[in-house]
Order: sequence, then C-alpha cells, then structure tokens
Amino acid sequence: MPTSERKRRQIEQREELILDVARKMLVEAGYRGLNMDRIAESVEYSKGTIYQHFTCKEDLVIALSIQTMAKREEFFRRAAQFQGRSRERIVAIGVAEDLFVRIYPYHFRSEQIVRMTSLREKTTASRNDALDACESRCLAIVVDIVREAIEVGDLTLPDGVAPEDVCFGLWCMTTGAHTFMASEIPLGKRGVRDASKSLRFSTQFLLDGLGWKPLTRQFDVGATVARIREEVFAEESARAFATRVADRPAAVQTNGRGPAPQGS
Repeated sequence: MPTSERKRRQIEQREELILDVARKMLVEAGYRGLNMDRIAESVEYSKGTIYQHFTCKEDLVIALSIQTMAKREEFFRRAAQFQGRSRERIVAIGVAEDLFVRIYPYHFRSEQIVRMTSLREKTTASRNDALDACESRCLAIVVDIVREAIEVGDLTLPDGVAPEDVCFGLWCMTTGAHTFMASEIPLGKRGVRDASKSLRFSTQFLLDGLGWKPLTRQFDVGATVARIREEVFAEESARAFATRVADRPAAVQTNGRGPAPQGS
C-alpha cells in the first residue's frame, strides 16, 4: 500500500475514533460536558491532534451529525430498493428508521442534543454544507417515493400540498415518537405497550387519510414489515432484536417495555 494511502486511512481511523468517543461523551454528559481536553485524554492523542481534525467543539458536534445522517442515508437507500408498490416502500423507510435507532441509539440521541443546540454559526462553512447535503439526500429518497406514487396514480395530493409536506409530516411524527422511546419516560405505564407498533399504526393512519393506495385494509402491513426485514435488513434485524436487555444501557428505550440494543 502506498505511503499516502496508508496515511489517509490512519487519519480516517483516528477521526472515527475521536467521533466515537465524543458521541458517547455527548450522550452521557450532555453538550456542556463535551470537552476537547477530555476527548484528547480518552483517545490518548494530544489536544493539538484533535484540533487538526476539528477546528472547535462545535465543528466536532456537526461532524457527529454528518456521520449519523450518512448512516441513515445508507439505510434509506436500501429501503427504497425494496420490491413493492410505493406505499410498501414508504413502509420500508419506516422499518429502516426503526432499525437505525435500535442499532445506533447513541447516534440518534446525540442527534437530538445537536438539534437543540445552536452550533452552525460557530462551525466551518464546509461542515455545514456537508450536513445540509446529507440531510437533503435523505429527504430526497423519501420525496422520490411520494412523487412516484403520484405518477402511478397511487396518491393524489390536495391542492397546495407538496410531496415535501407529506415527508415533513412523517419526519416529525417519526422523530417525535423515537425521541419519546429513547427517553426514560415509562411508556408502558402510560398505556403504550409497544411504541414501535403504535408509531407504525399512526403513520399508516396518516397515509390512509391521504388516500395512498393500497390502504391498510387492502394489504397486510405486518407481513410487509416482516418481508422487508427478511429481504432487505436481515442482518440488521437479527442484530437489533437478538441483543439481550441485560446488555443494553438502561436509559435507552425503544418501546414501553425496555431499552434498545447498543451499536457503535
């Protein structure tokens, strides 16, 4: 391997290590508890080395968001390739997000912290542009499915409603639900026995209200979810649902009954 290639890989590996440590610190200690000195001590590199990768703490946090969104984009692209009608492929996007949050709970939780903190004015333009581009690509995957549904006659939107509006509604519903699931709120005591199923019902109810064919009474959503997990996300599904509760962080939940599997 050429020296330049070896050096590039070493730099990438070092940056990934820094991000992994920073994400864990962010989730466990909060934004104020994220400290460049502590990161340097944890990864056993000098503080100057950390600053070679990230110009400031805010730049590092935005980089965490980019890494998270890139992982989500990979899941979404695979979901969009599911062999089925547009409505079934939207179901696949939901399955992808559910598995993503289950496998990478620290990514999701750090993302929520970042969204609550004003960072963009303090970080580099290139980092901000990279995050915007990644978010736009994720949204475009879902928007394309909505547009396909309109083109083939599976969906007719009311005047003044754009495909992006449908995606935004699904995005808000899904993010809000997963935020509750990731919290320490005992959803089971609130009567929510399976938060993932409740979210699935709510999103399908919304799509039924829009008249997106086939309606839920015309196809088996549960069977479709099972097929998506088997055909598109077999490895991820096995990983997500095989992890024992005893091995998971107590503060991370995916439903009213217990916590989520850990991922790196």
